[in-house]
Amino acid sequence: MSENRPFAFAPATGIGSMPGGDAREAAKTVTGSFEDFPFLAEQPARGPGADMIGRTTGMLVELYARVEPSGWRIGDRPGRDTKRARSWLGEDLDALEEFTQDYQGQLKVQAVGPWTLAAALELKNGESALGDPGASRDLAASLAEGLRQHLAEVHRRVPGAQIVLQLDEPSLTAVLRGQVRTASGYRTYRAVDRQLVEATLRDVVGVHGDGPVVVHSCAPDVPFALLRRAGVAAISFDFSLLTERDDDAIGEAVESGTRLFAGVVPGTDGPLSDPAGSVMGVRTLWRRLGLSPGLLAEAVTITPSCGLAGASPEYARKVLAHCVRAARSLADNPE
Repeated sequence: MSENRPFAFAPATGIGSMPGGDAREAAKTVTGSFEDFPFLAEQPARGPGADMIGRTTGMLVELYARVEPSGWRIGDRPGRDTKRARSWLGEDLDALEEFTQDYQGQLKVQAVGPWTLAAALELKNGESALGDPGASRDLAASLAEGLRQHLAEVHRRVPGAQIVLQLDEPSLTAVLRGQVRTASGYRTYRAVDRQLVEATLRDVVGVHGDGPVVVHSCAPDVPFALLRRAGVAAISFDFSLLTERDDDAIGEAVESGTRLFAGVVPGTDGPLSDPAGSVMGVRTLWRRLGLSPGLLAEAVTITPSCGLAGASPEYARKVLAHCVRAARSLADNPE
C-alpha cells in the first residue's frame, strides 16, 4: 500500500439496496457474498420508510418527515412514517448483527447525503428544502447528529468492524448546476455555491472522525475534485457513465490516494459477461491515463453500477458473486 493510501479498502462490495423484503435473507446474502466487505442492506420494496430517503429521515435528530402524495415532507413531530422507518432500520440491524457475530473487517453503512436529502425533502409549503438556505443548513446539522448516533449503534452491534460510511448523493450534480425542479416543475432552484456544497459535505463527512467515507452517485458528471476536497476517502460511481472529460479528475483522484468504487456490473437483470470482461474498461482507462497497472488493486473496488432494488433476488445474488470474481480478475491480471 502506498503511503498516501491510509485505508486499504477490500476489493469488492455492493452499493446498498437489495430486492425483496426479508431482512434476514438480505443480510445472509450480503455477508455470504462479501466475506471481507459486507454492507447493511436496504430493501425499498417494503414501502415508504424503507426507501433511501425515508430511511435517512428516520435517522434525523429533532427533525421528522412524513409521506405526502408528492413525496417526503418535513413535519413537527414523529408520526407513523418516522416510526416505520426506524422500525425497519432496527430490523435490518438485528439481521446484520446475527450474521456478523465475531466479524473482524470492513462493514459499510449507507445514508443519503445532505444535498440529495435537501433536494428530496419538502418544507410545509411544498417546496424543496434546497430552496431555503436555513432549512438546508438545519437539515445537514440534523443529519450529522443522526449519523453520529447511527455509527455508534452499528459499532455497538458489530464491535470488531471497521465501519465505512457511504453517503448517497445522486442529486449532487443537479444541485451544483441548478437543475433541481421546483414543486410546479416549471422552474429550477438556483445552483448552490460550490464552496457551500463542499463545506457542508466536509462537515457531514467529519462525523465519522478518522473513519473512511465514500460518496456514491450513479448520475453522470460526478464532481470528483469537489468530493476529494471535501475529504472523502473514496468515490463510488457508475463506470459506464464516465467520458474522457472525466479522465483528468480520475487521474488526480487516484494519484491523491482517493479510492475508486467502480460500478461495472449492471444492476438490473440481464446477461453477465465473464468476470475479466466486466473489468476490461477499467484496464483500458488505466492505460489511457498512463497509470501503473500495479496500482489497480489498491486503487479500485468493484461494485454493481447502482443499487439492486430493481433486480430479481437470483440476479442480485449472481451480481454480488460476480463482483468478487471480477475484482479477483483485476488483481490477478492488472495488465
